[in-house]
Amino acid sequence: MAADPVVAALEYLKANHLLLTTAESCTAGCMVALLAAVPGTGEVLESGYVVYSPSAKQRLLGVSPQTIERYGLTSEAVAWEMALGALKDSNANVAVATTGVAGPESEGGVLPGTMCFAWAFAGEPLAVFTRRQRFFGDRAEVMQQGALHGLTRMAHYHQRWLRGETA
Repeated sequence: MAADPVVAALEYLKANHLLLTTAESCTAGCMVALLAAVPGTGEVLESGYVVYSPSAKQRLLGVSPQTIERYGLTSEAVAWEMALGALKDSNANVAVATTGVAGPESEGGVLPGTMCFAWAFAGEPLAVFTRRQRFFGDRAEVMQQGALHGLTRMAHYHQRWLRGETA
């Protein structure tokens, strides 16, 4: 695999015939920007959503208001619905979603640097994997770390999906 983690993610997408869509809140499009800096991204990137507000998550990705109310914006449940919504609205077969608090302050009791991720894979069976992770640094560093985490962990969850794991 390539030494650069973004190049490695791009090569993995190509080698596995994956077409990516992203649904980014706290990373604000950083995943797409990281990929777009590498030649050949057009072969594997279908779309990217940047959805900050609850209403945008609901309108563009179909996130349920009840999910937001019950679990909060920074939750694996919201990331799950974001990923599924991005898949549903695209021709992609993999989606990566992020939601969280980049900082510098806590929001709603959620510590800065806390992010929830979802990796969704279309096919039989459809599978979504979620994870909560905390990053440290200033706002820009946290966003960059989160974007890299979302992209670099995609291969791990894809391999789990190929083994038949569904959650």
